[in-house]
Amino acid sequence: MIKIESMPYPAEAARYVAATLLAMALLIGADANASTESAPIANSPEKIIIDTDVGGDIDDAFAIALALRSPELEILGLSTVGFDTEARAKLLDRMLGETGHADIPVSVGLSPPPNPLFSAFANVDSVSQRAYAEAGRFTRPSHPKAVEFLENEIRRHPGQITLVTIGQLTNIGALIDKDRKIFCKLKRVIIMGGSINRGLLDPRYSSKHGPQPEGNIAFDIPAAQKVFTAGVPLYVMPIDSTAELKLDEVKRGILFSRATPLTDSLALLYHQWAWQGWITPTLFDAMPLAFIIDPTLCPVEPLHIRVDDQGFTRVEPGVPNAQVCLHSDPDAFFRFFVGRVASR
Repeated sequence: MIKIESMPYPAEAARYVAATLLAMALLIGADANASTESAPIANSPEKIIIDTDVGGDIDDAFAIALALRSPELEILGLSTVGFDTEARAKLLDRMLGETGHADIPVSVGLSPPPNPLFSAFANVDSVSQRAYAEAGRFTRPSHPKAVEFLENEIRRHPGQITLVTIGQLTNIGALIDKDRKIFCKLKRVIIMGGSINRGLLDPRYSSKHGPQPEGNIAFDIPAAQKVFTAGVPLYVMPIDSTAELKLDEVKRGILFSRATPLTDSLALLYHQWAWQGWITPTLFDAMPLAFIIDPTLCPVEPLHIRVDDQGFTRVEPGVPNAQVCLHSDPDAFFRFFVGRVASR
């Protein structure tokens, strides 16, 4: 037993003990998950497609990792969106190949149109994990086009697919333009995006600056407007419920020390992202995947959301068009996430 009062730095000792206890609890949870995941699933896995701007921020990779470790989900494919979608597809090729999932299709999507709100990003390499993507490992000779891939999969599985969007909505807007009736045969769309009551930099325990345009919505406002008015069931995880999902160094250490092909891939991707000057990732994009598996992690409420011409997601009177999660419990989320992704 560690007697904190006998140590020269009691505050540091207390933090050390707390971190150690958390690590032990999460590792026990990881091993428990490993034993339960081999049990048969009571219901058929949910068919999903993930539309992602993986390779920019690092949270997409952690979201995909959660999907890969979840037998409750059947991943029909992944599609890339954003700038340089070919590089993003190569990143997915390698991540899937390294982890034994090379059979999952990867399709290449569209780039958002020029947007003066984000002109500062025009000359920035938006693929921070480019070296991982361009290494040539498991790169496929070609990829289908994302809009056609989405259309074909929905035709094959009408009313059965949950589309998870964790990037700009450009591919989805293009699909609506091409065949709105096909788009409306989705089971539902789960979106990480928007800002309802708080902005990205608003701390939880102090005064708030209020909502702001959020990138996944504001990078392609016309596409977002189409999605929110299409009539497909929408579930929205905005900044309000995702900005506190901080993957601190204790949790990163637990994940990366597991040394599985999946956690090794995450470690490589994280360090390429961190090399740009960041340290602690926020796992915005993992919440939509966690919600599918356990909806209690991000309880939703019906709201009528309008995307205005500045990219704000405004709550207005009217018939609800989205189920929106405004609050989540980060501790409960990470008990689930770390235990699941760290399991062997």
